[in-house]
Amino acid sequence: MEVVPSVYRITAGGVNMLLIAADKLTLIDTGFIGSSRTIVSFLRRLGRSPEEINLIILTHNHLDHIGGLTALRRLCPAKVAAHRQSIGDRDSQIAYPKYVLGLLRFPPFASVRPRFYLRPDDVDITLEGDEVLAPLGGLQVIHTPGHTPGSISLYAPQRKLLIAGDTINSRFRHLRIPPKSVSTNMAQLRESVRKLTHLDFAVLCCGHGRPITTDVPARMQRLLIRYRI
Repeated sequence: MEVVPSVYRITAGGVNMLLIAADKLTLIDTGFIGSSRTIVSFLRRLGRSPEEINLIILTHNHLDHIGGLTALRRLCPAKVAAHRQSIGDRDSQIAYPKYVLGLLRFPPFASVRPRFYLRPDDVDITLEGDEVLAPLGGLQVIHTPGHTPGSISLYAPQRKLLIAGDTINSRFRHLRIPPKSVSTNMAQLRESVRKLTHLDFAVLCCGHGRPITTDVPARMQRLLIRYRI
């Protein structure tokens, strides 16, 4: 699906990834483990190749958004960008609620524990927030913690496009925030959503659900009311 000219949504396993197709390719998020096959197939349909991906941006370090990274790095020379607080190699830095960390201590979950980390050597560009990246005439990095400590959103003012990662999700054309069961700090999450409402955007892309392209300001206001933000 082409969301706006040259920006495509790729979905695998209910998770959205975004491809910015310019002279070079930028990929936002990598989906679950195994999603690289879907990404490569889509690139072939566009007449492009994975070797053209020169930047991968990760909105946060949950498995459904970083799972495909290892396979993709074998296929392309891309630099990987992620927020500083998404990077770590200790249990205290796995951005999941405590009950998930508990499960990861027991078989069979313990065997996949390393896949829940975004390690320092996985990332080439460490973000803090407020950076402006090159794609789309200037892609602003906005630190939006709450779902995870290192969650980011990406804003392209020239396109009036907001890429919210999992800070906001779309379900049946309704906007929602992720629940406490998969988030680390609900107070921070609400504040991050409030921050995003101050931006001027007409298209909203989320980590889950279809893009929102109509009545976006009104839908955002309804989101604030629904969650008392």
